[in-house]
Amino acid sequence: MAKLVVHQDKIDNISEVIKICPFGAIEEKDGKVQINAGCKMCRLCTKKGPAGAFEYVEGPAKPQVDKSQWKGIAVYIDHVGKEIHPVSYELLGKAKEMADKINQPVYALFMGTDITDIAEEILHYGADKVFVYDNPELKDFCMERYTAVFEDFINKVKPSSILVGATPIGRQLAPRVAARFKTGLTADCTILDVEENTDLNQIRPAFGGNIMAHILTTNHRPQMATVRYKIMEARERAESHNGEVVICDIPAEKLAHNSEVISVTKKPREKDIAAADIIVVAGRGLKKKEDVKLVEELADSLNAELACTRPLAENGWVEARRQIGLSGKTVRPKLIITCGVSGTIQFVAGMNNSDVIIAINSDPDAMIFKVANYAIVGDLYEVVPKLITKIKAGEKVL
Repeated sequence: MAKLVVHQDKIDNISEVIKICPFGAIEEKDGKVQINAGCKMCRLCTKKGPAGAFEYVEGPAKPQVDKSQWKGIAVYIDHVGKEIHPVSYELLGKAKEMADKINQPVYALFMGTDITDIAEEILHYGADKVFVYDNPELKDFCMERYTAVFEDFINKVKPSSILVGATPIGRQLAPRVAARFKTGLTADCTILDVEENTDLNQIRPAFGGNIMAHILTTNHRPQMATVRYKIMEARERAESHNGEVVICDIPAEKLAHNSEVISVTKKPREKDIAAADIIVVAGRGLKKKEDVKLVEELADSLNAELACTRPLAENGWVEARRQIGLSGKTVRPKLIITCGVSGTIQFVAGMNNSDVIIAINSDPDAMIFKVANYAIVGDLYEVVPKLITKIKAGEKVL
């Protein structure tokens, strides 16, 4: 690690030297100049300070990873029983797209119990090899066991990059695996690409969605990223494939654990807005809680799902599970209608991949209109009832 060395004998006026640093990182203690934790390593002191007073010393060179030893892009196949989560197919599509750029294979990691018979199906979606860990000990998700299998897979295959769906299981598993390999993990990526040298370009919203952070893990392998459902686009199922299913074993001692799954209770299936084809969104343009019924009536007339923005969820006007945005769900419907939604970056990040976007807002400069296919400038209390009447009468709306 680089550091700044202070040569006290070169400093005559301490008070003037302290003024050099705009971050307040130069201070006096016991009559001597010291550099505190506020230092940003801008090296302004070496340029504007007394000659020879401050010396910038480079730290030892970081060990360079041998990237040639790490090849391929791997996808963790998230599933419950024999039902594979669709985010896994989306990630296989993105992995195939990137792997083709660097002429490397796509791997799939599939772990569980009695899953070998469905492993071949994964090959139809772009995987070149599916590594199957079919073990009775992996019937239910257990953090320690699943991490051990993941570690075994990485040590054997050495994939350059690993993509994991941002599901409840993926969000727990990916950080633990990344920590075990002392590598980087970028959560909730919205854009992924790969360089010719296999460096993974990871882009995700940061600081509440106000900026897009571009993250690179240039000197560590594997590179890891999680992606939400509906962010990427799944490939069409190919009729044939040239891939291979690889059956893997793991020593029983590696599956040792300190916890036990006593029972699993299935949660009642609920309608998920992430899977809806048509969505109607209530925004903060609504004046009171009772007015949500107006937007709900529009949704019912279209056989659509009701959704909301963050303020409505926080106020308890609409269930939190129906919130769209960075802190809610990511959706990709065929049609989405926003009612009184301003269109902040945080909200748009969760729905801008919708096929058709219709926005209703009384403000002609509302940000939502920048992403909308159709903009209706008007009071939602006037526009929505008219839409409902036309839809129920079977009349053309647009």
